[in-house]
Amino acid sequence: MRTIHVERLGTLLGPSPDAREVGGVLNPASARTRAGTLLLYPRDVEHGNISRIGLVRVSSENGSFATERLGYALEPQAPYELREHPGYGCEDPRVTFVPVIDRYVMAYTAFGPAGPRIALALSQDGYRWERLGIVDFSQTSVPAGDDKDAAFFPEPVLSPHGVTSLAFYHRPMLHLSAVDGRAAIPLIQRMPYVDRESICIAYVPLDAVLDDLRALCTPHESVQVLSPDAHWGRLKVGAGTPPVRVREGWLSFFHGVDVLGNNGHVPSLRYSAGAVVHDAREPHRLVFRSMRPVLVPRTDGERSGIVSNVVFPSAIDARADLGHHIYDIFYGMADYAIGAARVRLG
Repeated sequence: MRTIHVERLGTLLGPSPDAREVGGVLNPASARTRAGTLLLYPRDVEHGNISRIGLVRVSSENGSFATERLGYALEPQAPYELREHPGYGCEDPRVTFVPVIDRYVMAYTAFGPAGPRIALALSQDGYRWERLGIVDFSQTSVPAGDDKDAAFFPEPVLSPHGVTSLAFYHRPMLHLSAVDGRAAIPLIQRMPYVDRESICIAYVPLDAVLDDLRALCTPHESVQVLSPDAHWGRLKVGAGTPPVRVREGWLSFFHGVDVLGNNGHVPSLRYSAGAVVHDAREPHRLVFRSMRPVLVPRTDGERSGIVSNVVFPSAIDARADLGHHIYDIFYGMADYAIGAARVRLG
């Protein structure tokens, strides 16, 4: 794998005085419209941890970014996004344009009565979105339960059973972690790495999707592809940016969580970002995994916020206008604001 050089570009977006953003503007998706306009889809958090998916136009002039809020891509409306007590809504989207179906596909966490579940929405222009519903994993080996961090590959690939499919990341959650993540840490640390929360890839047969786009919600296979290990991301790992095609395969930036120590009786965690490359044809086969993070919480905005010590990559934009092998990464900073970094592949 080539060298990966990461340069921070600073804070891109933070909360406005709007009450719907008081809890943070974080963990965005991104997409280029058919006309080439860059859009961001941040998670906007209201008091009570009520989340919406925003819609922000981004322009770049003289080396700096300018942003314009356009409203919301999704607000909590569906039954699977709503519940009576606080802590619900539409969270942490990722957006991928998938040419074979000529649609933008948004995968997001719908937090409703059953807890966090993966939900999908489609768009033809990147501005207006239509919900498809909750992903049903019943035809896979994944047990029903909490799931997060979904992001689609942009092109068809082969599943482990050799079926031409559309694929997406996801992270099935441990029940004990979903109930009380910090209290569960000592138990998780005694588990084998492979049994901790890991990145999986789910596969939806392409023929079924071409017949009916609603089939996107029904994967037929799922396989674990990236687990915590002893180097970093020892507690858990989860998908970050949607994959982009490089000469070695599919490149993505994921997040890993480590325990730094205890602040009193509360474990102190650190979210960092690393790189992974999957085989271009069979993405369940790994080509490269960074043995150390490429981005760790370092600035004040990354180390202090709603949740301290968090770098959470969730969006990637290929910058062909700047040259080959240059990408902008957008990431959540301490669960409060959005940072930008520029990645150059050597």
